[in-house]
Amino acid sequence: MSSGVTLIRNERLAEVEYAYAAVADAPVRSIWVAGACPLDLKGETVAVGDYAGQTHQVMRNLVTALEEAGAALTDVVKTTVYVASSQQSDLVKAWEVYREYMGEHDVPSTLLGVTVLGYSDQLVEVEAVAVLAAPPASG
Repeated sequence: MSSGVTLIRNERLAEVEYAYAAVADAPVRSIWVAGACPLDLKGETVAVGDYAGQTHQVMRNLVTALEEAGAALTDVVKTTVYVASSQQSDLVKAWEVYREYMGEHDVPSTLLGVTVLGYSDQLVEVEAVAVLAAPPASG
């Protein structure tokens, strides 16, 4: 399947590191990915205390979840990046790693600091919505 995603930029808004909107023309196959967490195969939190290290694991897990659904990061239309911190510098550490993985596919995203995340020692979580172009109708 090919990506059904078109990223929209807007010259009337501030230049930022992400698209302001994404369009997915119907028909599409929609994929909602649960928040990817910094867990290893044993379900243990990795890189305790390390925002960048946890974000690497989060993004690897996000890629794996998308692959299982037949998608890739380039099929993502929206993400939310949660960082357990009130320090903007910690959010930036996570964002920089996130951006490495997303590359030129700079989808609309929300980055926010939160008080606590669900797993022990968890600092970062990324949730995503992806779409795939629907396969051609057979018949």
